[in-house]
Amino acid sequence: MPERIVAAGALRTVPLAGELTASLINRAADRYGLPAAGLLRLWTCRNYPARHVGGGARADSKIVLNAAGRAVLAELCGVQPAVLARALPAFTLDDPKISTGRDAALAQARWRSAGAAAGEAAFACRSCTARRTGQRVRAVRYLPRWRRVCARHGRWLLDADADQPLEHLDLRGVPEVAAAQRRWAGVARRAQRAGAKDGDVFALAHAVVARWWEEALHWQQEEIWPHRLHQVAGGNAGPDLERWRIVGRDAVVFPEVVAVADALLDPAMAELVWTDSGAGRPRPLPADGAFCRRLGERVGRNWLGPLVAVDHGGPLLAWMGAVFRRRRSAGGPPGWRDDPWRLPREQQPATMAGRLRALTAETQEGGSGTSWRATVSAEHRFHITQWVKEAGEQLVELRGVHNGTTAEVARTLLEHLGPSAALIDQALVHTAAAAVAAGVALEDVAAWSRLPARELAEILTASQDQDRPAQRPV
Repeated sequence: MPERIVAAGALRTVPLAGELTASLINRAADRYGLPAAGLLRLWTCRNYPARHVGGGARADSKIVLNAAGRAVLAELCGVQPAVLARALPAFTLDDPKISTGRDAALAQARWRSAGAAAGEAAFACRSCTARRTGQRVRAVRYLPRWRRVCARHGRWLLDADADQPLEHLDLRGVPEVAAAQRRWAGVARRAQRAGAKDGDVFALAHAVVARWWEEALHWQQEEIWPHRLHQVAGGNAGPDLERWRIVGRDAVVFPEVVAVADALLDPAMAELVWTDSGAGRPRPLPADGAFCRRLGERVGRNWLGPLVAVDHGGPLLAWMGAVFRRRRSAGGPPGWRDDPWRLPREQQPATMAGRLRALTAETQEGGSGTSWRATVSAEHRFHITQWVKEAGEQLVELRGVHNGTTAEVARTLLEHLGPSAALIDQALVHTAAAAVAAGVALEDVAAWSRLPARELAEILTASQDQDRPAQRPV
């Protein structure tokens, strides 16, 4: 051991429930007055921790120890290995690369990503850490999003994988967020009674509301979320609104996530889906269906129903379709498409870390700071790409069209250029709509598309009216 450690376990380091092993090692180093790098020399590290693009080590980096390494940590902290095994979810995690072979008797360690083993990692509340361990230092714990509120100190605990300085958001101005966490316990019990995993139910509700969050910038009636966002941003998000929308999203929308999860577990809501879809006589879902209206009411927005009803390709529509198919095929063997809580990867919302990386990259490139992939749906991106591809294919066909009279060649060229131009126009309009929806100023989009701002606004409005069907199929 380093010379400054007089005896292993001379200074006891108490683990936090759900703490990352690397976090405990860092706190042990602080207890002994050593840099973490110096204490890590007690183990033979076979690789390096994950780092951010800028070079800093990620706070959620997880370390896996072999049996000899676990014994060293227990002795260092002055805590029985059984206690560490109960407190640290990944303490007994095995890695064959360090637990077998001729060097297995040596204290060894390997770095891994926290999310790849035991779930989402978040910063612990420093005040709670000080109360429980006597150390007011940074700690990282495995915490699902429905347990991110520190009710004692009024804080929302942030993801530890993002490259940003904040560890928590102040919730004292938005007590409804802490109230939502208290309500979640009842929702989780209802999920278990319904035979669903509470994590799956939360993930689906979170994806639904996160999709609304991206559209909310254009909801003139929305007043709740802007108020909450400014509160968690210290009173005013100011000119850094886009970054605050990324950092504050999960805290701001948490009450609605719990409300949506509760609604989707309600058999009465499933009955409304069945009725809207025609019950025994299937029909396209109406845009003014009772389910969407009632869902808007349950999240405190009576005006939201019609906006939800015209959302295509999102997780809510997928849930409605699964509910209908399961009800219609009652008695038959269930399939994966009939699981209402299945959330495909393409429908999972972008994480705070991913959005911040995209924001930083686009800002450095002189862009607006909004991620194309994060803000434009996969369906929308597919159509734009297809239009450009088809236009290119048609233009390729014009190579070699030089034979014939001037009139014949000109007619052939124009006949082919017309459809190609129409496809390019479609791609231009939908790309402009995606940019505006992502928060890019209309004037900037107009300059890029070489159209007057007023004319572009009229085109986008007309395009939205044409693309909005009166009804949609399940």
